[in-house]
Amino acid sequence: MNRTPLQSLALYGTVVLLGALILFPIYWLLVTAVSTSADLSQLPPSFWPDDAQWGTFAKVWEERPIPLWLLNSMLAAIGSVTLSMVVSVLAGYALSRFSIRGGHSLGLFILTAKMLPATLLVIPLFSIFRNFGMIGSLWTLVLAHSTLIIPFTTWMLKGYFDTIPRELEQAAMVDGCSPMGAMVRVVLPVATPGLAATSLYAFVLSWADYAYARTFLVNAPDSWTANLGITTMRGEYSTDWNEISAAAVFVAVPIIVIYLFLERYLVGGLTAGAEK
Repeated sequence: MNRTPLQSLALYGTVVLLGALILFPIYWLLVTAVSTSADLSQLPPSFWPDDAQWGTFAKVWEERPIPLWLLNSMLAAIGSVTLSMVVSVLAGYALSRFSIRGGHSLGLFILTAKMLPATLLVIPLFSIFRNFGMIGSLWTLVLAHSTLIIPFTTWMLKGYFDTIPRELEQAAMVDGCSPMGAMVRVVLPVATPGLAATSLYAFVLSWADYAYARTFLVNAPDSWTANLGITTMRGEYSTDWNEISAAAVFVAVPIIVIYLFLERYLVGGLTAGAEK
């Protein structure tokens, strides 16, 4: 169906408008980071400072333990993603391929667990971790984040495994693969788009957490994550919002890079699945 010039103009105009709305917060974060305190307090606000203070990024990087905060966030996120994906792949595959009594109810129960707010689990988790002497350790974040990630990723992967024909595994087992070997060698490569999407979701959820980090790591500065560390940059009487914004840019960059990396696999995997 050929579009008229007016329809094309409306379509591209809508795309540009939505793109601008999505990217404007990132742009404003950058503007705030390179502005002075005087620029930030002027009315009407300036959409770009006359003298951009690019040195703010170097100042924040040198005066604040940004590398340590980023490293802690990365370790917690990678640990959470690894643990969650191992459990979710096995659980989702079992729910999809094996008929067990109450399997449907079990799947709904797992999904219901995702509906519980994170704040509801803070107190019992804190009590458990305190009894085991784990308060202040990054392992508390890995385990706590996994309790939030696993229910959703299990349900998501279960639905994706349902779309993969069972004949692929049966053919692999005829050729000598065990059920586990068929899953690893046949199903998981086909499920690359689903694995990439759930991994990205798990990483973002762990990276963006503040409540658990504030509860379990507040008395362990060496284990602070980036989100927890940035909150300590707020002063008692005055706040340098340009420095906070510069630190926020450093925190946002890894997420952007990881998304760009996984986006290639998402598009490639979806294309391959369509061809099959």
